[in-house]
Amino acid sequence: MGGEGKVYTLTEVSQHNNAKDCWLVIEGKVYNVTKFLEDHPGGDDVLLSATGKDATDDFVDVGHSSSARAMMDEFYVGDIDTSTIPNETKYTPPKQPHYDQDKTSEFVIKLLQFLVPLLILGLAFGVRFYTKSPA
Repeated sequence: MGGEGKVYTLTEVSQHNNAKDCWLVIEGKVYNVTKFLEDHPGGDDVLLSATGKDATDDFVDVGHSSSARAMMDEFYVGDIDTSTIPNETKYTPPKQPHYDQDKTSEFVIKLLQFLVPLLILGLAFGVRFYTKSPA
């Protein structure tokens, strides 16, 4: 394809984000997959949703076959300027509230409010069943 070996910025690649002009960044390389949209086994929406970003993780997570990887060569248009790809932000989980032992007693009370009536009901049915005279 024309433009082989050219280096693109993520901004340039991001402009190719529709069904008539779809480019993806995978493993540092830029691919024009417009002609492959209709043939993609996962549908064109999968490819279109991966535009405008580094789609390497999306590509690898699916577990593409070696034949799928070989097909990529015909769609190659150049390389990506890696300095234009934003760094991945590390996930930090939200702060967990401090465990408050005073609330534990509230939980036990609510649990007992649920279980005691059930226990009484079960006991009543048991007594009724075993004290019932045969007809």
